[in-house]
Amino acid sequence: MYEDWSRKEVDLIIADYLAMLADELAGRTPIKAEHSGRLRRHLNNRSKQAVDYKHCNISAVLIRLGYPYINGYKPRGNYQRMLLEAVAFHLSRSPQLSAAAATAVSAPATAHATPSADWRSLIFEPPTRTASSRTTRERPADTPTLVLGANYLEQESRNASLGAAGERFVVQLEHRRLWEAGHRTLANRIEHVAHTRGDGLGYDVLSFEATGRERLIEVKTTRYGEMTPFFATRNEVEVSERSAERYHLYRVFGFEKKPRLFILPGSLRQTVVLDAVTYRASLP
Repeated sequence: MYEDWSRKEVDLIIADYLAMLADELAGRTPIKAEHSGRLRRHLNNRSKQAVDYKHCNISAVLIRLGYPYINGYKPRGNYQRMLLEAVAFHLSRSPQLSAAAATAVSAPATAHATPSADWRSLIFEPPTRTASSRTTRERPADTPTLVLGANYLEQESRNASLGAAGERFVVQLEHRRLWEAGHRTLANRIEHVAHTRGDGLGYDVLSFEATGRERLIEVKTTRYGEMTPFFATRNEVEVSERSAERYHLYRVFGFEKKPRLFILPGSLRQTVVLDAVTYRASLP
């Protein structure tokens, strides 16, 4: 019979998760199996499956609070309010982890990633969120919004070096796609418009379909997992709506270590859940 997690158990698993996260942010790879084995000895007869599920719950909470999550623990929602409050408590008392997150998300891109010869293997289906894997954007009504300060995921979205590296990666991938399909004239016409014309167009790369029709590509790049939220400007959303038949968002994830991507074609209003995260305030 299922037994609710006690606060002591929750504190233990959060502390262990954050220790693994600190390793990942520092470029080390934690051995999850060892962590899980040690942790379970201090829990109330929890199975490995139960521990893994709780890790995924913690990942969802971390996204909500603006932190990266551990690779391999895909965020799962419908967590208890106690877990949200406990994670926030631990983070508020972990200045070293906050500093590590700030350093990691602002670090310039060091790898000049290029698509492998088997570039098709880098393109994945967009992840889906079921009722049991809701993320921060679908919150229970009785759960308060917690603000810890910095949103490190938003900070990463403003990392110009990382963004430009992801755009170059997509330019090369698009060139290879068209070149291998025999459309070499089109491949040579691909333009990195964010570099040549500035970032006000609402997309970053001008590519083409095999028919010659333009493909407008907005690139969003993260070093973290595929469920990491991305941030879109109002202009990007509006351009995606006006040019829905040509617009594609390329979400590049796992950049530098193992870059992959998924593609969302069409209006962002139709392909993602949009949250208003900032407001313009005018005097009455």
